[in-house]
Amino acid sequence: MPMGSDTNFEKITTVVTATAVEDEAELARMGYKQELRRELSLLQNFGMSFTIISIITGIPSLFLYGLNTGGPAVMVWGWIVVACATMLVGLAMAEICSAHPTSGGPYYWAAMLSNPESAPLTSWITGWFNLLGQVAVTTGISFACATFLSTVAEFGTTFVPTPKSTIGIYAAVLVSQGLINTFGVHLLKYLNNISVWWHILGTTSVVVAVLAGAPKHQSADFVFRTFIDGTGINGNEGWGTRASHAYVCVIGTLMAQYTMTGYDASAHMTEETQNAAMAGSIGIVTAIGCSAVLGWFLILGLLFSIQDLETTINSPTGEPVAQIFIDTVGEKGAIVLMTVVIGAMYFCGTFSITSNSRMMFAFARDGGIPGHEFFRKVDPKRGTPIRTVWLACVLSFLLGLPSLGSSVAFSAATSITTIGFYISYGIPIALRVIYRGRFTHGPFRLGSFSIPVATGAVVWIAFISIVFILPQANPVTSQTLNYSIVCVGIVLLYSIGFWLISAKSWFTGPIRQISAEEMGVSQTLELEESKMP
Repeated sequence: MPMGSDTNFEKITTVVTATAVEDEAELARMGYKQELRRELSLLQNFGMSFTIISIITGIPSLFLYGLNTGGPAVMVWGWIVVACATMLVGLAMAEICSAHPTSGGPYYWAAMLSNPESAPLTSWITGWFNLLGQVAVTTGISFACATFLSTVAEFGTTFVPTPKSTIGIYAAVLVSQGLINTFGVHLLKYLNNISVWWHILGTTSVVVAVLAGAPKHQSADFVFRTFIDGTGINGNEGWGTRASHAYVCVIGTLMAQYTMTGYDASAHMTEETQNAAMAGSIGIVTAIGCSAVLGWFLILGLLFSIQDLETTINSPTGEPVAQIFIDTVGEKGAIVLMTVVIGAMYFCGTFSITSNSRMMFAFARDGGIPGHEFFRKVDPKRGTPIRTVWLACVLSFLLGLPSLGSSVAFSAATSITTIGFYISYGIPIALRVIYRGRFTHGPFRLGSFSIPVATGAVVWIAFISIVFILPQANPVTSQTLNYSIVCVGIVLLYSIGFWLISAKSWFTGPIRQISAEEMGVSQTLELEESKMP
């Protein structure tokens, strides 16, 4: 190798080493040890959020809900509205993440942005709502995967899915994803790269296949203007009146908003990401942007390819997307396209558990969950919080059990995901606006747009947090109740009630394991910087 190449290699090595030391120093300044392996690149950090957003998971799994709750017009235009609003939330989060790149994510941010007296309480409430969102999103993703597997099993067989068989498949999916996160952790960054391309190429292939194979295409008027109120259950009409159309349009945005969530994964993975203060923020924003464009492309492709609306909505498969596949490319082709969708769902669920476990680990590290001394342990061999991996799996399975007795359990789980996540996003963003003097910028900055963007994000989060606890089907019975309000109420009562009874006397918010000086990282950083050319 020429001498010049040796010199360049040394320069690159020095830069990488300095970056790693700087990341460790930043973590130490926030009071934490570098316990997790910092091996993820910017692309892999982006891939984590992009995979969990997973438009090819969210859109197909709620496509029936979308068709019945507003129809094509709400699906198409609602997606654009939600994507723009979500970008406001993502930009506000990215700016905060850059200043505080730690696995705790929103609950840590809430503590740092609040006044010292109320910091423990705001951190506590934010953490519990984020945990609710983390559990519910895995439930929604992996349950959808189980449902689609059940649907594929029907093709060419006499198998008839039942709630019990679907729950069994769901349990098997969760266990396999937990095993990957336990024993295959060293493979996760490679699976992450595969997942990104699976989502991009898979989505493109699905759209091209159904459009090319469709015997006929729907008109632009159908796709962009058709409104449907199919919210009636068991032969009942929907909400009925013209005035209620606005209500249906609003609750119909759940498909889009549920899909466009989970991007806080980039924040939860920052302790494992190189150049975390920038990579985490860029990962959040780019994941939202790419998902917004690709998702709209997928929605349009599916809607234009519908052959018969009535048959699609009342498909014998139970899944409109599966019916679109059958009608456009035949049963064998449909199996191939369903495999693409199921693969994306499986990747999405796997990395959702990864993100969940990091958030739960961080919350346990700060004493925020029962049994925190047990759950805060990191496996020394694999450098991963295995105990919180399985905690995430168990809690997600329990949240899926109501599907045995409720016809709207899945859409309720998606509402819980959306509300839990967005309340936990909204609290630190609101504190950023209220206590703007307490905020110290990281390298990712919005400049003069910072406060307007954050304010818009808070308004949107307040709106959807109310909307998605409202009834989604008519009439409202024990079978059709949107039980998201029950789960949200339980978390709210638990977090505030347990705080008043006990936690206020011992939970102090994020703890400081160490100081930067104790690790000697400041001196090490100066030494590495002195070697820079």
